Amino acid sequence: MTENIHFPESDIFPINTFVNNKKNISIGGVDLEELANIYGTPLYVYDENTIVETIKDFQTSFQSEIPNSVISYSTKAFSNPYLLRLLDENGMNIDVVTGGELAIAKHVKFPPQRINFHGNNKSPEELKDAIDYGLGHITIDSFNEIENLKKITDDLNITQDVMIRVSPSIDPHTHLLTTTGVLDSKFGFSIETGDAEKAIESLMSIDSLNLLGLHFHLGSPIFELEPYAEAIEYVYKFSAEMKNKYGLDIREFSPGGGFAIGYETDKKPLPISDYAKIIGDAVKKACDLNGFNVPKIILEPGRALVGRSGVSIYRIGSIKSIPGVRNYISVDGGMGDNIRPALYGSEYSVFSVTKILEKEGLMKSTISGKFCESGDYLARDVEIPNPAIDDLLVLPASGAYNLAMASNYNMQVRPAVVMIKDGSHFLIRRRESYEDLLSTSLI
Repeated sequence: MTENIHFPESDIFPINTFVNNKKNISIGGVDLEELANIYGTPLYVYDENTIVETIKDFQTSFQSEIPNSVISYSTKAFSNPYLLRLLDENGMNIDVVTGGELAIAKHVKFPPQRINFHGNNKSPEELKDAIDYGLGHITIDSFNEIENLKKITDDLNITQDVMIRVSPSIDPHTHLLTTTGVLDSKFGFSIETGDAEKAIESLMSIDSLNLLGLHFHLGSPIFELEPYAEAIEYVYKFSAEMKNKYGLDIREFSPGGGFAIGYETDKKPLPISDYAKIIGDAVKKACDLNGFNVPKIILEPGRALVGRSGVSIYRIGSIKSIPGVRNYISVDGGMGDNIRPALYGSEYSVFSVTKILEKEGLMKSTISGKFCESGDYLARDVEIPNPAIDDLLVLPASGAYNLAMASNYNMQVRPAVVMIKDGSHFLIRRRESYEDLLSTSLI
């Protein structure tokens, strides 16, 4: 058998994922079984080449539609110093939503003018920290934030560029808990209730806050194109009213992110170029109809930028069969390192690292975790070939939110993270230790 055998499901894995001559899954020429044996499991593995190629795809796709487009990565999906340095090297902007995410950006000296601060409840201390670092944008999400920013900027005698987040009451048809652009949401100023107009009126009267434009975010993951076009049309119609009433100009505009990735082999996302086309056309049409110049467009992918680049590897610890009911394959991780299935009902494809080519002896199983909860599972009704104790399982499309939402529930340590680059591999985050768990205890 030769190197680099393609398998049909590889398109939800990182680029250059193949089956090698050991019949194991490899990424970028690196054997996943080898990585698991070196670094232990559970283990997160990222492929740098996939990240860089995805960045280029976003930049090329959107700039071909609107040349004045900026791609701003939502660091909430996965934040790490190595990743932020890579994003900086590739000309990316970033979004942060907490002082902690800002701290990582400051640690790597990420250019402050290319940082946007989101979040529905930024503290005065976080806002002051952001302004002191010289952040290019702060996206305002509440009336209290307007008051806090006015006080801080007046005290410092500076002017801060801001945008406001509006809620267009558009349903993107995704999960209830990840839908953010509807009326019943904690995020943004509602256009429907009149709060968005009140916020604009207030900001236009504050000299120390320079309102550049509007932002909205519909939710994620969004597999449809129409919600973007519908929301852009609605927000620009509203903006024209605000222009007539208060002199609002839209110099910068963000339709957020929410772009989908493939988690399962039978549910493929749209190409980035399709999102770019619908958003670009909608913005240009809305500007033409409502008397605005085409602004700088800011896109905010998180999941779509890093999701495909990462996989998670687990080792089987027990197998339980209940005749006529269900088979359980328990692994050494679970909801502590990937809470998405338990929280959102998210679905993953699961593959055997060393038996990917085997088509006989398939066992339909629930992949359950080791945490003390009945709802602790990673996937349901997936078929695993000839499962055995110590076999390695891999979940593709694990690069976004899995580790970012991880916890120390049951005092389990969080996994290590390995980066693959040019056929080599290295740690970018070590596995936590029991000493780490005790380090914040005072007695």
